[in-house]
Amino acid sequence: MADIQRSAVLVKPDGLQRGLIGEIIGRFERKGLKLVGLKMMHMTDAQLSEWYVEHKDRSFFNDLKSYMASMPIVAMVWEGVDAIATIRKLVGTTLGREAEAGSIRGDFSMSQQLNLIHASANVGDAEREVKIVFTQDELIEYSSVMEELIYADFERKK
Repeated sequence: MADIQRSAVLVKPDGLQRGLIGEIIGRFERKGLKLVGLKMMHMTDAQLSEWYVEHKDRSFFNDLKSYMASMPIVAMVWEGVDAIATIRKLVGTTLGREAEAGSIRGDFSMSQQLNLIHASANVGDAEREVKIVFTQDELIEYSSVMEELIYADFERKK
């Protein structure tokens, strides 16, 4: 049986300013992932400190938080079979100029910090990150007719 997962995705300020929201959403939709949460927001200092907790002792921590708080971001939750690894492949490696051609970063980014997008790295991070920016009421459970065209019967079983 396949593993249905949810992943948090943030389109960072540079992605929003460059007008790439539609392109990014379109890539995830064309892959067959299902959007279950979406909003534009300003992240608070507390949210950013929790989001980037693994970087709290790094020299760039405050600069990163300042950048992420400088403009709105677009927060999303995507769902699908093995969604976390699938999204990471679509996003590409962190350093944009080294990211794989065909990935979001590989096609649109040159920077390590201004790399357009964040995607959860693993199941634990996904669960933690989703809770930082979404309440349970903001996540929508629904069936999509497309799921029958994306997955085999055995893969759709939760």
